[in-house]
Amino acid sequence: MPAIPRKDILKKFRGMIDKGVPIVGGGAGTGLSAKAEEAGGIDLIIIYNSGRYRMAGRGSAAGLLAYGNANEIVKEMAYEVLPVVRHTPVLAGVNGTDPFVIMPLLLAELKTMGFSGVQNFPTIGLFDGSMRQSFEETGMGFGLEVDMIAEAHKLDLLTTPYVFNPDEARAMTKAGADIVVAHMGVTTGGSIGATSAKSLDDCIQEIDAIANAARSVRKDVILLCHGGPISMPDDARYILSQAKGLHGFYGASSMERLPAEAAIAKQTADFKAVALGGQKTTFKKKKG
Repeated sequence: MPAIPRKDILKKFRGMIDKGVPIVGGGAGTGLSAKAEEAGGIDLIIIYNSGRYRMAGRGSAAGLLAYGNANEIVKEMAYEVLPVVRHTPVLAGVNGTDPFVIMPLLLAELKTMGFSGVQNFPTIGLFDGSMRQSFEETGMGFGLEVDMIAEAHKLDLLTTPYVFNPDEARAMTKAGADIVVAHMGVTTGGSIGATSAKSLDDCIQEIDAIANAARSVRKDVILLCHGGPISMPDDARYILSQAKGLHGFYGASSMERLPAEAAIAKQTADFKAVALGGQKTTFKKKKG
């Protein structure tokens, strides 16, 4: 499927907002996930390296470490996902701090492959403390992710960056972000999810601050939320009912890992609960 024009995607989304319909995006670590999400009516599908680790039974945070080349993994995953998606925009998670890519060429290649837009992942935003300071001081800071989004905007790709605070929201909006995604941390729940997270009410305060900062730059910017304790539809429903001017939700683990874990475990348990019927067979022990 060829890339869907940015203007067409935004026209659809603004129409949804006018009607009060939430925009829902989701990560796809496999072609099957992408097909199922599209069948469910998803509005955006995002491929990034964490999806591969997540669906291989590892935590999503594996995507932040040096277990593989994030940008190359996304291009590999594209051959599994893009051919099975029929009408939904697919975005690429781009490692904007990768010092071994020529960013304009990489972004142009992704667009040619059929990606309709980009998101900044892996992201330095998920690091804090001395590690974050070290990245910033050695030329691998969040500013490179802002530069990547600005470059993608020049190529007329849809841009949906993650941000973690009001300053980053302002910077990304100035760079031309179409959709700002307020990231609340690694998703909790399931067998490989994070166990520590802020409360939903804490998230509302942070999301409102991020939204206000983004709108101080451009009034028409679209706002989504993601991650942390927002892992189930009821969580998203509560956040969307309380946060001011939020337009939807983006799920990753919550969209494919958590449903898969629950469904596969239940199906297996249901099969194990099936009783043997009919005539019992006695196996005789062989002599000798």
